[in-house]
Amino acid sequence: MASVYIHIPFCQSRCLYCDFYSTTHVAQKEQYVDCLIREMEERKSEWPSRARTLSIYIGGGTPSTLPPSMLVRLINATQQRFNPEVDAEITVEANPDDVTPEWIEAIKQTPVNRISMGVQTFDDAKLKFLRRRHNATQAREAVKRLKDAGYTNISIDLIYGLPHQTLQEWEHDVDEAIALDVPHLSAYSLMFEEGTPLTRLLEEGKIKEMEDEESWRCYDLLCKKLHDAGYEHYEISNFAKPGMHSRHNSAYWQGTLYLGFGAGAHSYNGKNVRRANLPSLNQYIEALSGNNSYPYFELEKLSPTDLYNEYVMTRLRTSSGFSTDELAKRFGHNTLQHCLQAMKPHLQQGNLLQNGTQVALSPQGVFISNEVISDLFLDE
Repeated sequence: MASVYIHIPFCQSRCLYCDFYSTTHVAQKEQYVDCLIREMEERKSEWPSRARTLSIYIGGGTPSTLPPSMLVRLINATQQRFNPEVDAEITVEANPDDVTPEWIEAIKQTPVNRISMGVQTFDDAKLKFLRRRHNATQAREAVKRLKDAGYTNISIDLIYGLPHQTLQEWEHDVDEAIALDVPHLSAYSLMFEEGTPLTRLLEEGKIKEMEDEESWRCYDLLCKKLHDAGYEHYEISNFAKPGMHSRHNSAYWQGTLYLGFGAGAHSYNGKNVRRANLPSLNQYIEALSGNNSYPYFELEKLSPTDLYNEYVMTRLRTSSGFSTDELAKRFGHNTLQHCLQAMKPHLQQGNLLQNGTQVALSPQGVFISNEVISDLFLDE
């Protein structure tokens, strides 16, 4: 099984918190799509001949800023080169205000069967602060339009821990999301990433970060309400109705092969090599247009320690965790003994749960997952 990721870096405006590679220089959209298709063609040899294409994910940036005709062309070109399974999950990210009847009509002409939207909050004042383009009404309308058009696989993102956000305000956001009855929901704690406008406001003392205890209350409320609403908590930040887990994201957590196309996109060969396309629109276009011979990507060979650490990190993000038997088979007896020893204090403290050979984070362990996971890591 394998997956394809396509990065669309264009945004009409930059959100306050975003550190993903994106650009508001949108004049090169058509040239960029040409280069994306060219990169796919050049890298077809990296795709195993018998690989099943489990999922295609078009993310960003904001893919819905592409004119529908360009998006349709890109999706069709991807489908032709990677021949997805009949039931493959094909996702496009969209901003709610881009989900117009005209946009939906164009997307319906493609095999796209999943739409993911960054709603973030239903509080218009906070959306404006975050520099989001849409408002709460547009988010609700976008979900309704997609449902009316026959889409049954819709995901929305929420963010908690916003400056001055109260637990009651967050509960309102969760209740609004539940009322929309979408089959998939992702919720993230607000991150203050280096170099973002949001972090500069924090450093200047103009806003404060939510206290850990209050952030935990937000997360706990989220988990309980979504559980009661019939959602499965299958990954730290992801919730889905039964049978509606994201196949694409699940493939990342299971360490399967994926190819990433576009400026800033990443790939993994499923064994021990990662590829990172450089986050530069101009460099990417110049290289794929044949205007320079400089490589537009970097390769990284992962050591056995890297592979073990990544295995622990990605598996413990999921509700099923990891198997000590599989860990021993992959990394050997000595590595297993290290892991078992490192697990002991977290098992005693209730941060980890063990059922036979299966090890997973407990509900309290989820909130300090970074600490728990790093304690299990190996040093080089």
